[in-house]
Amino acid sequence: MLTSKLPHVGTTIFTRMSQLAAETGALNLSQGFPDFDGPQALRDAVGRHIAAGHNQYAAMTGLPALREQVAAKIARCYGRSVSADAELTITPGATQAIFCAIQALIHPGDEVIVFDPSYDSYEPSVELAGGRCVHVPLALADFAIDWQRLQDALSPRTRLIILNSPHNPSGALISGAELDRLAALIRERDIYLISDEVYEHLVFDGVAHASVLAHEELYRRAFVVSSFGKTYHVTGWKTGYVVAPPALTAELRKVHQYVSFCGVTPLQWALADFMSEYPEHVEELPAFYQSKRDLFCDLLANSRFRFRRTTGTYFQLVDYSAIRPDLDDVAMAEWLTREHGVAAIPVSVFYQQPPAELRLVRFCFAKREDTLRQAAEKLCAV
Repeated sequence: MLTSKLPHVGTTIFTRMSQLAAETGALNLSQGFPDFDGPQALRDAVGRHIAAGHNQYAAMTGLPALREQVAAKIARCYGRSVSADAELTITPGATQAIFCAIQALIHPGDEVIVFDPSYDSYEPSVELAGGRCVHVPLALADFAIDWQRLQDALSPRTRLIILNSPHNPSGALISGAELDRLAALIRERDIYLISDEVYEHLVFDGVAHASVLAHEELYRRAFVVSSFGKTYHVTGWKTGYVVAPPALTAELRKVHQYVSFCGVTPLQWALADFMSEYPEHVEELPAFYQSKRDLFCDLLANSRFRFRRTTGTYFQLVDYSAIRPDLDDVAMAEWLTREHGVAAIPVSVFYQQPPAELRLVRFCFAKREDTLRQAAEKLCAV
């Protein structure tokens, strides 16, 4: 009889809520994807490259032209010069990049610190490598790192810390000062980092993203992961990348080549073309999504939900305790979907042990204006 290697893992909440939205005809503000297409020029480029015959395997490390464009963007945004050949790897999605980095680093018995609420792919990847996650809750009010809890969680077995900023699901940001504090805390320890920065260009209100790429000391022990899907509104392309010092990159590639070998070739060509022709896209992205955040929040201002405007990502948390405090957040998300026609994600699913008082759900505002207006009208009637 088969013994499951992931006995506690079922269908993800994202799939379940999207299915429920489809079954009930609800507006799907649950799963994190836009309901609009990526740039026309980017989509046109795919067809052009398919027609040109760019349909065979790309290099295992990624199309050289795309790696060079990413390196140029990193230099522009973070002031770091990275080798497109030795430090950059294109992957079929950021989740695969994170999986490969974990497999490259973690041995049986190693401990990995994750900050709750944390994205759901981290822990299964650690378990498959034989490691164990140590969950450190973020402060509930602002989802900031609790430094005493982090220090207490460190042990001789700690091998890896996974950061996520801008943070899913809360939208919270790690500051440059916090990165300095982290560097001081682990300076004398043999601990590595994975910095999940897939929402790196979705930071609002004039704040600059504090990337590990811009932190000289932390980058020496880090894998930094990002996503073309999030940046260019094409989540279904499942294309991402990981940046790491040469020795770490070499270990990651040993795993990557046996998981997928390479990413999808014509998509990489199209992204390389678009990044070359429209470098301003990433600079315009914060304002693009901030306008959607502000529209959604303005429309919810007269609702019974309570919230602070998110500082990053395309997710907005709302507190529903003034509406249905009798429901936990999973039941609340299902109730909103079935009874009010708007699907959300419960925040408790991102925790190992959610706080008993947690009454938060997550909405995705990467939607067309008419979708946001319809959703807000339904939510204001709750």
